[in-house]
Amino acid sequence: MRDWTLRQASTPDVEAVAELRAVVLRADLERLGRYDEQRVRQRLRDGFDRTHTWVIEVEGEFAGCVALRPAEDARWLEHFYLAPSLQGAGIGSAVLRALLARCDRGGGLVRLNVLRGSAARRLYERHGFTVETEDPVDVFMVREPVRT
Repeated sequence: MRDWTLRQASTPDVEAVAELRAVVLRADLERLGRYDEQRVRQRLRDGFDRTHTWVIEVEGEFAGCVALRPAEDARWLEHFYLAPSLQGAGIGSAVLRALLARCDRGGGLVRLNVLRGSAARRLYERHGFTVETEDPVDVFMVREPVRT
């Protein structure tokens, strides 16, 4: 596996993240009849909070992002996007493992939603997430903290 690091996101990262989101989600959103060229980017821009977002760098280059947003009863894993050329190489699993270890130390639930039919669901299931509810577009998942 290639070397990766996480760094705190900054405001200028929003455009790179918005573009990556459009690329990564396109096939699933098109399959669900929900792809809109502008909206897919604008939704990221509107919800971008650099305080809870990290940029994934591989060998010093922008490769993706992930956010962990605190909420009343859990942390929400959001905006977890990895460049398609790096998917399947173990980087996403390694990033997810590192973030979940932080959450486990804090003892809280982690929640997320994934598009129905997305291959990313298998990644989340391998890391202990289970389905909580589903609707025609999203699958909402939760993971209990692992106590060591």
